[in-house]
Amino acid sequence: MRWRVIPFRHWPAAMNMALDEAISEAVGREESPPTMRFYGWEPSAVSIGCFQGLEEEVDLERCRERGIDVVRRRTGAGAVFHDKEGEITYSVVCPMSMMEEDITASYRTVCGWIIEALDMLGLKAEFQPINDVLINGRKVSGSAQTRRGGVFLQHGTLLFDLDPEIMFSVLRVSKEKISDKMIELFHERVTSILRERPIDKETVLEAMTAAFTKEKDWEYGDFSAAELMRAEVLAIERYSDDQWTRSR
Repeated sequence: MRWRVIPFRHWPAAMNMALDEAISEAVGREESPPTMRFYGWEPSAVSIGCFQGLEEEVDLERCRERGIDVVRRRTGAGAVFHDKEGEITYSVVCPMSMMEEDITASYRTVCGWIIEALDMLGLKAEFQPINDVLINGRKVSGSAQTRRGGVFLQHGTLLFDLDPEIMFSVLRVSKEKISDKMIELFHERVTSILRERPIDKETVLEAMTAAFTKEKDWEYGDFSAAELMRAEVLAIERYSDDQWTRSR
C-alpha cells in the first residue's frame, strides 16, 4: 500500500490534533492512504494526554501571558511543551494491519525510524521502552499512540532545540521556583539536535523523510478537501472547546 507523505508545516495546536483525527477517520473509511506527516506548532503550545488533569499539569495563567496554546490530545502519555522553533513533530496513521499488534513492538518500529534519521545525521541514538528515543542516555524524542476503529495513530516529538526555562514556566513539573539546579538536572536528562550537533532544521527534516520512507512505496501528497473540512470542524467543536480541554 502506498504511503502519503505530507511535508512539514506549522499549524495551531487545535488544528494539529484535528488533522491527525481527521486523517485517522479517512484512513478508517479507506478514503485516504496510510499517511505520514511532519509539522510544527504556531504559536507554541502545551499538549496534555487524554487522561491527565489540566490544572495539575499546566500553568494556564502563564500560558496566557506567553501566548501559548493549550490542547488535549486523544493519545495518552504526559504533558508536552511544543516550542514553535524548537520542535519537529511527526504523525503516522495507517490501518492496524500495517503495524504490530504488540504496543511496545509498534513503538519500537516507529521510533526506529527516528533512530535511523538521527544516524543519518551522525548521531547515535537508542530506543528506550516504552516510547522514548535517547542520545547518550538523554531523551531527544517521545511519542504517544492510540488505536481506534482499526486505525493506528502514533505521533511524537523530536527536539531540535528547547528552552527549559520556558518549559518549566508553563508545565507544573515542580512547585519550586525555577532554579539553576533544575535547569542542570533537565540537561542531564534531556537533549536536542542542536545541543549535539549544529544542523539546520531542513537537513533534519530531509533525514526524517528519508528514514520514515525507507523501503516503502510512497509519494508526497497533501490533505484532501474532505480531511481539511473535517479537521476545521473538529478544531472548533472539540480541540478548541474548553469543556474538552478541561474534561479531566
